[in-house]
Amino acid sequence: MKFEPRKPLHLPHDQYLGRRIYFVTICCDKRRKIFASPSNAITLLHDLKSASQKMNFLLHAYCVMPDHLHMLIEGQSLDCDLRAYLTKLKQKTGYSLREAGQGDLWQKRFYDHILRKAEDSDSIAWYIWINPVRQGLVNKPEDYPFSGSCTVAWPPNGKKPEEWLPPWKKATP
Repeated sequence: MKFEPRKPLHLPHDQYLGRRIYFVTICCDKRRKIFASPSNAITLLHDLKSASQKMNFLLHAYCVMPDHLHMLIEGQSLDCDLRAYLTKLKQKTGYSLREAGQGDLWQKRFYDHILRKAEDSDSIAWYIWINPVRQGLVNKPEDYPFSGSCTVAWPPNGKKPEEWLPPWKKATP
């Protein structure tokens, strides 16, 4: 039996540079529910907002779930580097929460999706904000204390767009 080489998980590095919009999901190591603790979720939110500002990324939507983080971010200059941003964020939060005896915080890999059209961002933002509702944590997105936006009014008062599904959840023919 001949084995095919695995397809690379990520695109070439140049695809993660510049003024692009990304949907990113980072999971906790072994899917532990580290952010079920409100103090840990608050620490992550502080580090997330700080890293976004320092590395010139707009944080359009975010949601800290008990075992993962979703975010919709946009590089604001040609020298923005998503991989460097995620490395810095994971190091900072890993260090912050390691001090609290959490051990390894993040899985080594992350899921990313580069948006081709800016107009796709509304449905992806709603996918992020509805996550706690889908998981049964709250009845309305605005009731969840660990989600929001740093660029649009929260809670959003616009009509929810058509439901978006990430590529890994779409049925394959």
